Amino acid sequence: MSFKTAIIGAGSVGFTKKLFTDILCVPEFKDIEFALTDISEHNLGMIQAILDRIVEANGLPTKVTATTDRRKALEGARYIISCVRVGGLEAYADDIRIPLKYGIDQCVGDTICAGGILYGQRNIPVILDFCKDIREVAETDAKFLNYANPMAMNTWAAIEYGKVDTVGLCHGVQHGAEQIAEVLGAKSPRELDYVCSGINHQTWFIELRLNGRAIGKDELVAAFEAHPVYSKQEKLRIDVLKRFGVYSTESNGHLSEYLPWYRKRPDEITRWIDMSDWIHGETGGYLRYSTETRNWFETEYPQFLEAASKPIDPAKRSNEHASHILEALETNRVYRGHFNVKNNGVITNLPQDAIIESPGFVDRFGINTAAGITLPEACAATCMSSINVQRMSVHAAIAGDIDLLKLAMLHDPLVGAVSTPEEVWQMVDEMVVAQAAWLPQYADAVPAAKERLAKSKVKTREWAGAARRNVRSIEELRAEKAGLKQAG
Repeated sequence: MSFKTAIIGAGSVGFTKKLFTDILCVPEFKDIEFALTDISEHNLGMIQAILDRIVEANGLPTKVTATTDRRKALEGARYIISCVRVGGLEAYADDIRIPLKYGIDQCVGDTICAGGILYGQRNIPVILDFCKDIREVAETDAKFLNYANPMAMNTWAAIEYGKVDTVGLCHGVQHGAEQIAEVLGAKSPRELDYVCSGINHQTWFIELRLNGRAIGKDELVAAFEAHPVYSKQEKLRIDVLKRFGVYSTESNGHLSEYLPWYRKRPDEITRWIDMSDWIHGETGGYLRYSTETRNWFETEYPQFLEAASKPIDPAKRSNEHASHILEALETNRVYRGHFNVKNNGVITNLPQDAIIESPGFVDRFGINTAAGITLPEACAATCMSSINVQRMSVHAAIAGDIDLLKLAMLHDPLVGAVSTPEEVWQMVDEMVVAQAAWLPQYADAVPAAKERLAKSKVKTREWAGAARRNVRSIEELRAEKAGLKQAG
């Protein structure tokens, strides 16, 4: 087989390498072309060298090109994968820093909450540019695979306004299923059969079977509470399981941001999180992790390049959806996964226009999502709160409507639990002014926002958050990795 796959934001080096090797685990795909594109020539150069090394080491005819000219990369592409982070770590730092001045403590801040909403405002204009290029220069009916957050907002914009065949992809469901299989004592995650449905980062395991035996709430609660690690790392998630009756896909830190109950007071934050790893609730945890990862890669790049000389091992193919979708579409080998698509009746008690994440099957006829799923009422209510914020956020981003943006922020569950309307209005002004370079649709609104900020009497505070850690140096990371290796 021969076709072209373009990766936008290919400078996300580790993830690009994973997608690349996963796709090349499919024997029929050895002759395809990968077109890498990014705004950073430096990052493009690094990832192209790594992928070229993989191709050479495995004696493959695979073609790899790299260019900062996005349209050139998309020309004739059948599949387009997006891994972009618009604004990079600089804008992301403001997504965490500015809300902290108003008492809003986020662990990740990339889905909803204050950071996720602004992240969507930066991404959506760029997503629409991608879609325009796809319509104009890619293969007819090319498929757009979006991995970038905020997943639901990006996918919503691409489908509704970009008019491109789009699916959103995430790995939260797979990771949650692996946890459940482990606590239940399964020898392999394959022993667990499940139905998981909802919206991205708020998907719910509404049906569980282990080797054909139904697993109920009480058994699952007992299994998690007995686990020596998860009982400490997932306290909030287990509490939600007890109250809702079903387990959420999202980690302790992620889930805590989408609810109004666990992060609204500093003492509550420290009660529910775990500091053994960023993902369990640390203030700005993902920002710290992302910064350390980028610094580590830049410093240790020769080691990454050397590791690329190893043979590709199909047994180590990851559970990221992209390669399996391409394989199913091209070879007709059926794949079952969980996909972010427009609802259109798939989940009966969520809005038709919402982007939902739910089970489906892929074959040569496309992605077909199983319809007629009804969520437990508490799960649907929680999803609805986020969907309303997502809808307003998408519409605000499309129109450049700062007033609607403020209303979206006001209705965010965690923001609303922490901040007053006056604080929300000022915080949005401050974030839009700080990130104006990445928000072209708000250019006309920035001067007035600056004037309001100059006259504002709303008090803020300099606060690092309830559980902040400093970014570790390369030397500290080396010492930690050496210690883990020695302990292992």
